[in-house]
Amino acid sequence: MPHGFLGRRGGVSTGVVASLDLGRRGQDEIGPDLAENRRRVIAAVQPNAALQTLYQVHSAEVVTIREPLADRARPHADAMVTDRPGLLLGVLTADCAPVLFADVQARVVGAAHAGWKGALAGVTDRTIDAMEAMGADRSRIAAAIGPCIARVSYEVDDAFRDRFVVANPTSFRFFADARPGHYYFDLEGYVAHRLTQAGVTQVEAVGLDTYADETRFYSYRRATHRNEPDYGRQIAVIGL
Repeated sequence: MPHGFLGRRGGVSTGVVASLDLGRRGQDEIGPDLAENRRRVIAAVQPNAALQTLYQVHSAEVVTIREPLADRARPHADAMVTDRPGLLLGVLTADCAPVLFADVQARVVGAAHAGWKGALAGVTDRTIDAMEAMGADRSRIAAAIGPCIARVSYEVDDAFRDRFVVANPTSFRFFADARPGHYYFDLEGYVAHRLTQAGVTQVEAVGLDTYADETRFYSYRRATHRNEPDYGRQIAVIGL
């Protein structure tokens, strides 16, 4: 299955979001820099495919894509699945975890944007369910977790940790002590755990920290800490 986790290198965008920024900034129209960056993504991963993206809202919503969607008709969701060749599913991230799924035998693929809200709400579980509705089997699904913010870079407070522990008391294992009243959260580990708990036996994580590696990745938290006016979005894609 053609797929890839693309970072910030190799594009044409400029300034603080140089160079392969795929962010929309809430705009309906695709500007020339974004259009060229999208073209380069397609050419690198699946030439001549139709790149499908979402209006991501940090939810657990999943959509099934069976034909190319008009760009202005992007669904408000955070994951999608397809069994149709020629569709390249893409999710944007800037610290959140991109997750790619494939059942090679059933020829069904999926892509999910798993920020902490979506991960807690079960976006990966619902992606697996949607793939099975198209003929996949979770015992055959392989999942890969792409670059995201690492635990050492992700400090959160008591209220944040409590959301996870209330939902599942065993979630405390994904939090390490930081300064008083604060913890380091392992988003990648939590997403991997949710995948294995859902019955996915083939789970790989690339183990790359978007916050720490400025030359390779965009990071919302890094840009916020620096009071930068904007931050870029990298893309993860998969197709048939």
